[in-house]
Formats: sequence, structure tokens, C-alpha cells
Amino acid sequence: MGDLLQLVITGLAVGMVYSLIALGFVVVWKSSSVANLALGQLVLIFSWFFYGMLVQIGFPLWLGFPLLILFALLVGWLIERFALRPLIAQPILSLITVTLGIAYFTEGVVTFVWPKSVAALPRFFPREPLHIGGAVVSQEYVWIAAISLLIFILLTLFYRYHRMGIAMRATADDQLAVQACGVPVTKIMSRSWMVACIVAATGGILISSIGGITNGLVMTGLKGFSVVILGGLDSFAGAMIAGPIIGLAESLGGGYLTPYLWSGVKDIIPFFIIIIMVLIKPYGLFGEERIERI
Repeated sequence: MGDLLQLVITGLAVGMVYSLIALGFVVVWKSSSVANLALGQLVLIFSWFFYGMLVQIGFPLWLGFPLLILFALLVGWLIERFALRPLIAQPILSLITVTLGIAYFTEGVVTFVWPKSVAALPRFFPREPLHIGGAVVSQEYVWIAAISLLIFILLTLFYRYHRMGIAMRATADDQLAVQACGVPVTKIMSRSWMVACIVAATGGILISSIGGITNGLVMTGLKGFSVVILGGLDSFAGAMIAGPIIGLAESLGGGYLTPYLWSGVKDIIPFFIIIIMVLIKPYGLFGEERIERI
């Protein structure tokens, strides 16, 4: 019973981080209908940048984290301004292909600047484990779940009540109507990429605080896609609900199937869920079904 409870708690906590990373995908999709295929690589470079600030340079946390946010804002602005804005009104496949190119370019930069493949961030959270029922859970899992939930609440309030958030939602529904109201769509798209990069940076820090910084963070970003597919491409609530489902399935599958199959079985579970979801409900659990007349 204790093992089951531990798998459930850790799976739900990691799933919350998957949800946070998936929000970065949803934010861009809702404002521009662009599938950000560079999500995993962005998580990777932001994690390494944070490592460079704290470990290699030696900045304290109170200075390193704001610098990371500024770096994420800069990266988001550069991507939208110089890679995607010139392709406005071009076929959507061109935009998606550009994000794939950004992914490989980002991964190359990481390999050049930080050639070592594994690193560990300093410990931010208390070391004493928590005893919940019969389970012994590291406090990192509880903290990352709480932080992810807090960021989700803040983003929800931003999109519901802030003028820029409302403009982003309106742009997702009808870009022409927003332009007619005098709202610059390019500015909205730029802000969306900046928000997405901040979310990716935060998610990268949280997941790296558990397992360290490795190239596996790219896979973590890809698992964010499974969350998006399950919850719905344009649904914030779907991303937050689907993340814990994916994390729970991955944790339980890894805990109970590994002895009978192979050690990496947990990594394919999210993608197996994608296949099932696409066959049963292509728009996801909470995605908007669009019917187009031809």
C-alpha cells in the first residue's frame, strides 16, 4: 500500500510539471495556431542557463532566477520577431517547420556552450522526506506540485482579467476582429511567445530539481505534447487535468510494468496515450471541436 501511495504522489507531482510545460504550448497555439515543436529544447536551454547562473557563475538564487526570467523573455521575443513574424500569412506548415529548426538550433547551442551531458542544480527545498501514510516522499515533489498549481492560477487570472490576457484570448478566436479593434496582433503573438518561454523555463527548473539536467529534458518537453493532445490543444483546464493523468499513468506503469517488460517502458506510456486519444477523441478531453464547411 505504501508503494502504491508513493507512486501516486510522485506521479501526480511530476504530472503537474508536465501540465505547466504544456501550458507553454497552449499559450502559443491559442494566439497564433502554431505548434511549438521546440518546446523540449527550450526547457533544456533554460535549465542549463539557470545552472550556469547558479553553479558556474555563483549567483544566489534571488539573482539567478530573475536573470533566467529576463533571458526567457528575450528568447521568446527573438523567436517571434526574427523567426516567425517574417512568415505571417505563409502556410501554417512553414511556421511549424521553423519551430523544428529552432529546436535543432537550440539543441546545438546547448551542446556547444554546455558540452557535459549531466549536471545537478543546488537543492532549493528541504531535505527531510515527508511521511504520508505508508509512503516516504521527497519534499521536492510536493513543492513542485504546489508551485505548478500556483503558476496555473496566476496565468488563469491573467487571461481572465488582465487587458493583455483578454486581448490574447480574443486573438485566438478571431485575429481579423482584433485587428479591426486596433489591437496589434504581432504584439499579441510576441507576448505569447514570451509567456510560453517563461513557463518553459519554470517547468525546466522544477523538473531539473528532481532528476538533474540531462538531454532527457527534451523528452520531458515531448511529454508535454501528450498532455496537450489528451487535454485539448486550446484548453488551459485540459492541460492542467491531463498532466496529472499522464504523470500518474507513467508512474504506475513504470512501477508495476518495468519488472515484467523493460526499464524504459514508462517513457512510451505518454505516447501510447496519444495514439489512443487521437483515435477516440481527436480534439482532446476539453478541446474545441471545429467544424469547417467545404
